[in-house]
Amino acid sequence: MNVNDKRPVAFITGASRGIGRGIAVELARHGYDIAGSSRVLDSQNSESGILEVKQRVEESGAAFLAVQGDVSTLDDHDRMIKTIVDHFGRIDLLVNNAGVAPGQRLDVLETTPESFDRVMSINSRGPFFLTQRVARQMLAQVQSAPGIKPKIIFITSVSAYMSSTSRAEYCLSKAALSMAAAIFADRLSECGINVYEVRPGIIKTEMTATVQEKYDRLIEEGLIPQGRWGLPEDVGKAVVALVSGGFEYSTGAVIEVSGGMNIRRL
Repeated sequence: MNVNDKRPVAFITGASRGIGRGIAVELARHGYDIAGSSRVLDSQNSESGILEVKQRVEESGAAFLAVQGDVSTLDDHDRMIKTIVDHFGRIDLLVNNAGVAPGQRLDVLETTPESFDRVMSINSRGPFFLTQRVARQMLAQVQSAPGIKPKIIFITSVSAYMSSTSRAEYCLSKAALSMAAAIFADRLSECGINVYEVRPGIIKTEMTATVQEKYDRLIEEGLIPQGRWGLPEDVGKAVVALVSGGFEYSTGAVIEVSGGMNIRRL
């Protein structure tokens, strides 16, 4: 079968829960096979984690490959890519989703080097070098099958431009990732590989569970114009829209999924 006739393949980092899970499920519903990475593959747990995502994806008629790997460990990158290409033969879409919050929210005057390095390594450094490697794979695919149009999406955050003094390292990591999206969009535009950035706002996931009461109150007070929490599937639907062919002349585009937090209001 010609490479152009196969189902497209999406490589999603951090696919075992939250936003990554939402993206995997939505892409599977819209014709993509999925390779989802997770730091831990627990073969005994089908109720949550990567195996639960696999079940949901396969319910849509898509194939799912669970790939063990830590995005912050650069030595894992080539192995993950090889595993996916050996299995599916291609990577059509990279979604840089894996990310962490600080283990403890501290005032910027108390931010520790250890927390800074951990967050930057997972949220910025790892995705940058993974994208570098996947882009090379995509370039090889384009050269061998000129009709295909690979894409790359960076999942950043409204924290790329909004200050949170109790998690400075997170804001800095997302600002860096936002610039990485722009740089790769610039470099790969001549190669037919479009790059986009999706900025989620306040999304209901395990990462935000510890501050749910705080954001429930802020949303009730009007923080979000659309008046509700965002959901992982909201982000997944934005990703689907970007890869469905309607944004071919929009490389470098930034799509915010925040219920209107980007609106300047008095």
